[in-house]
Amino acid sequence: MNFRRGRREDYPDINLIPFIDILLVIVIFLAVTTTYARFAELKINLPTSSAAQTPKQPAQIEVAVAESGRYQIDSTAIGEVAVDELAAALKKAAGAQTDVVVVINADARAAHQSVVNVMEAARRVGLTRITFATQTAP
Repeated sequence: MNFRRGRREDYPDINLIPFIDILLVIVIFLAVTTTYARFAELKINLPTSSAAQTPKQPAQIEVAVAESGRYQIDSTAIGEVAVDELAAALKKAAGAQTDVVVVINADARAAHQSVVNVMEAARRVGLTRITFATQTAP
């Protein structure tokens, strides 16, 4: 005899929605409170020296590049010239010295190609030490 005819057996039901809500709140809390490490600067240990005498400054050739593309090497105006003529002028300014530093003073609105021409002319002559002159912002 079956006395439990109209009765069904109910299985336990697990409701996952409140569990998911709690997990989302925990994830949001962790995302908000997490600090992200950012490297704002490089930590560099500079070498120290106990030398009492400052090293000898190498010879410099100052090359000015105007906005119009005109060149000037050590206060000698050259004008708008090709790379070969610029290389010859650099060689003449360097003389027999090989460790000369070429300082490029380019106008802020000068064409990029004009500056590259100076670099190419210095490379052709064998002057590999090149630097750029800048000014600090007011």
